Amino acid sequence: MQQAIIIFVRHPELGKVKTRLAREIGDDKALEVYKKLLQLTHDTVIECRADKYVYYADRIRLDDLWEEDYFIKRSQQGEDLGERMHHAFTDVFGKGYGKVLIIGSDCPGITPKFLENTFMHLDSYDVVIGPAADGGYYLLGLKEPDLLYFQNKEWSSASVLDATVRDIRKSGSSYCLLPVLNDVDTLHDLLQWESQSAAD
Repeated sequence: MQQAIIIFVRHPELGKVKTRLAREIGDDKALEVYKKLLQLTHDTVIECRADKYVYYADRIRLDDLWEEDYFIKRSQQGEDLGERMHHAFTDVFGKGYGKVLIIGSDCPGITPKFLENTFMHLDSYDVVIGPAADGGYYLLGLKEPDLLYFQNKEWSSASVLDATVRDIRKSGSSYCLLPVLNDVDTLHDLLQWESQSAAD
């Protein structure tokens, strides 16, 4: 079964990325952190045995981190995160894939093996969801793009995961929860990541 992974990214520009983190450590350091996270995400996904789609929140960039030999580039479309994710899933599923994952670029706990295992979970479940410690999710894996999962959510809030799971149940789909991981959105998250990296 053909599989694909979607990565949602922003171009690394001063003052436009990691804005919550920037309020604690400044724009320059927040940009530096985001660039590290982008590189880590790139290095993780490039090892994944799946077609790779990068969806930019802003205009598509050429000659950037995401090499066109490996990554198919698209623009996000929609008014909110839910609309943008649903559009991306619909776009990619329209190309004939049977399993599709979506991730952002700020969860350092995702590894190539983790992604491989997640695709395998989709052999047994309709939906796979990775709970983030802040109440959202860092990964969503689907076998078809159900609009219900992307509507009527308060995006970037602690209610997103619960609301999404409720809608998955409402749809009658089977689902699997992955381990809880941290996005790097705050100074606390950053210190945790740095501490874990030092331990490894």
